[in-house]
Amino acid sequence: MKRKFLLYKYAPLFFLLLMVAGFASAQTSLSGKITESKSHSGLRGATVNVPDLHLSASTDSLGNYQLKNLPQGTYLIEISATGYASYIENKLISGNINLNYELNLSPVQLNEVIVTGVASATEKQKTPFPVTTVSFKDLLENSSTNVIDAIAKTPGVSAMTDGQSISKPVIRGLGYNRVLTVVDGVEQVDQVWFDEFGIEADPYAVNRYEILKGPASLAYGSDALAGVINLIPEQPLPEGQTKGSILFNYQTNNGLINNVFYLAGTKNGIAWSARVDNTMAHAYRNPNDGYVINSQFSNFNADATIGIHRKWGYSQLHASYFDMHTGIVDGTRDSVSGVLVRPVSYPDLNGGEPTYEIPTHQEQVSYTPLVISQKIQHTKIVWDNNIAAGDGSIKGIFSWQKNQRQENNDPTIPDVSDIYYRSNAATYDMRYVSSQKGTFNYSAGVNGVYQNSKSLGTLLLIPNYNFFEIGAFAIANKKIGKLNLSGGLRYDTRTFNGEDHWVDSTTQAPANPGAENAFHEFQGFKSKFSGMSFSVGGTYNFNSSTYVKANIARGWRAPNVAEAAANGVHDGTVVYEIGNPDLKPETSLQEDIAFGVNSKDIDFEIDLFNNNINDFIYAQGLKTAAGADSINNSLNAVGLGAAPVYKYTQGKARLYGGEIGLNIHPEAASWVQLNTTLSYVYGSLLNVADSAKYLPFVPPTRVTADLKFPVSNLTKTIKNAYFKVGMLSCFQQNDVYQQFAIYNGLNTALTPYEYAASKAATKGYTLFNVGAGADIVSKGKTVCQVFVICNNVFNTAYIDYMSRFKYDPVNYTTGRVGVFNMGRNLSVKVLIPLNFSKGE
Repeated sequence: MKRKFLLYKYAPLFFLLLMVAGFASAQTSLSGKITESKSHSGLRGATVNVPDLHLSASTDSLGNYQLKNLPQGTYLIEISATGYASYIENKLISGNINLNYELNLSPVQLNEVIVTGVASATEKQKTPFPVTTVSFKDLLENSSTNVIDAIAKTPGVSAMTDGQSISKPVIRGLGYNRVLTVVDGVEQVDQVWFDEFGIEADPYAVNRYEILKGPASLAYGSDALAGVINLIPEQPLPEGQTKGSILFNYQTNNGLINNVFYLAGTKNGIAWSARVDNTMAHAYRNPNDGYVINSQFSNFNADATIGIHRKWGYSQLHASYFDMHTGIVDGTRDSVSGVLVRPVSYPDLNGGEPTYEIPTHQEQVSYTPLVISQKIQHTKIVWDNNIAAGDGSIKGIFSWQKNQRQENNDPTIPDVSDIYYRSNAATYDMRYVSSQKGTFNYSAGVNGVYQNSKSLGTLLLIPNYNFFEIGAFAIANKKIGKLNLSGGLRYDTRTFNGEDHWVDSTTQAPANPGAENAFHEFQGFKSKFSGMSFSVGGTYNFNSSTYVKANIARGWRAPNVAEAAANGVHDGTVVYEIGNPDLKPETSLQEDIAFGVNSKDIDFEIDLFNNNINDFIYAQGLKTAAGADSINNSLNAVGLGAAPVYKYTQGKARLYGGEIGLNIHPEAASWVQLNTTLSYVYGSLLNVADSAKYLPFVPPTRVTADLKFPVSNLTKTIKNAYFKVGMLSCFQQNDVYQQFAIYNGLNTALTPYEYAASKAATKGYTLFNVGAGADIVSKGKTVCQVFVICNNVFNTAYIDYMSRFKYDPVNYTTGRVGVFNMGRNLSVKVLIPLNFSKGE
């Protein structure tokens, strides 16, 4: 343990010394002119971006640009402009370099750059593993209620939902600790193992998503078994600019109100930014349930960044605070009217025992969550550095994170947090990135995480714990003619310590081992896990627009705290869970193959995958000697006993499937674009009974289609307008996880409707959406951008298979089981740009 504290103590000092040494680096600069290919005239407002340096420049009225204080080295340079195809190339920057570029007109961006899981910024078409991107423009043109809901329709991605405020990402049928989330350049460290815990980030603090599907990312260790979702913030502004924006968003279904203020600037190599963001929504509605009481939420986000760019590289400091208060839907109904009711407690009624009452209309449209509710705070400080080292660079990024989650779920004590988790964590990542040596480059380094978590509530499922992980990796790239090869190795170790804990069995309060009613809820233990990962693959470009990709990768995942140490009733279920500290790490072997076309008229890609997982961790019901379900009654005194007992065990799992994407944007008919996708995944456990065969929350087959009609100049004041219609169709899910009935306390005697629903296929559905948007221009300047989106135009009633509400109590007035998803929702967004730059 002593070594890790030395690492945290001296690593930052090491980077400060590197900065001082870097002042001796040679002066370099990049300048030139960006022109339009047909007229050869200069392009104003084009961007020259160097992603690895967080550095960019914008062209003036003549198309000229200049970047100063660049460290010497080979960098990927991306040139882009609205309405033009991007140009991407790797270039050696040494001394004062002049580079001119011509851009071709294009309604869509044909080339993209990714930074996730690669040695350095790389052209997407040249990466052998599947990566999907979502831009800020995509976010504006679509409607969502949280940071994962915003990408839930992306091919290969879905979301397990708890209403409108909480969504957990699922990549190709795997979620929880098998999907690693990166926010502001560092791993998000929280409690992702819990069903009702989402991602603590705001969608409007994200400028771009990169979604890596599969275990091919060697830059990350355990928990990236299914893939990585990278939430990337804005790049610093070009030198001399001060800009910002104000965003307003209102949604009609849930009364959502979102206000964002953002301001940033760069002067003399000092870049800064600041943002304040507030969102609140009342209960959402659908045609079958009316208002879904207690689905209301609010969240507040604030973040700021300051950084310095010099010839030795850059260093920047980022701080953020995210605060959410969200209700948790109970699902209980009034037996006469079928209206969703809320839990209450009155001292003068039934001796203060909990009961239910029909909410008032004021409560249904209130923005304040009721009992049951969660309060979540996530505080983070990130220090990001890139220091020149010869022709290469040394990167170091460090973070401190504090996560706090409180759940108030007892109406008799509404201000007491029965469930209360608080953790402190630190992450570190240090790596050397080589320059391009001919057609070869590489990156090698170490990274990891430390977390200490305390359970401070009265209901305990997991012990207090801490863990430390360290991993070493090397990634290399080599170009041989039309073939781009990429591969590498990684080795990790994780040490996990669970603390010994005794409680009073009648109150759940901490107790001494010899005290009356003492119950040994958690036995202290120490586990050590290690895992080897590798990835190797290549992309072959038949020509500039046609390519084929293939990759094979091995990933691993250490057991999470619930799997290793749980001992209690899992809140939100009626199952008593027992962890197993002797579990082995999961290991996977995934093969990917893809074929694609990326031309001026059409984008097409088909991705196929096969994923075999050894030692897959899942909960298995225990049986008595007589063959009946094992029942735990130890906590009857506090109303948490009489629960079926499940213990975590391991087996083999297999998932396979793929995605198809087709985007038609004919150059000869620039007024129309068609984008359609198909996602399919099948997942099952091998060599088990049919009741446990299918994996939970594997999404059904999904098809999307969007037809867009862009109009560059509608009138003198309305520019860049568009109108679009879309369709989303989810097929019926026949491969249902049969253990849902037990986890939800369903049986044929007391809950026959819900029990039958949990055993049957989940019906499919089709939704239609429309949208429109435009820039409002006055005197040649954009006054604002307006986006109008209507989801579920025909107000279709449906329950998505990925919703945790699908087996909620039956409505006896209709016979329908579960709480339905959101009905028709009209969203209006107004984005007002702010520009304080001189001469613009």
